[in-house]
Amino acid sequence: MTKPQMVSLISEKAEISKKAAAAVLDTLVNAIHGSLKEKGGKFRISSLGTFKVIEVNARRGVNPRTGKDMTIPAMRLPRFYPAKALKESVKGKK
Repeated sequence: MTKPQMVSLISEKAEISKKAAAAVLDTLVNAIHGSLKEKGGKFRISSLGTFKVIEVNARRGVNPRTGKDMTIPAMRLPRFYPAKALKESVKGKK
């Protein structure tokens, strides 16, 4: 599903304008981004899942073009962990 399709769906289900639905979706996305930027960031929606930030340590790697060893720096990466309700929905149990 694309963002315009999501905006249309929110607009229809909530019986609001598409402009208001777009504002709702943008607010949700911005809230997730803001929450994950914080130290130990986490954003949980009970029936959907949890967005978390993981810390990845620096590690050694190989440049595939040159074959030379290199160091891949430490970084923070977003991860999504689906809720049980979402997993069951995808499996077709509910």
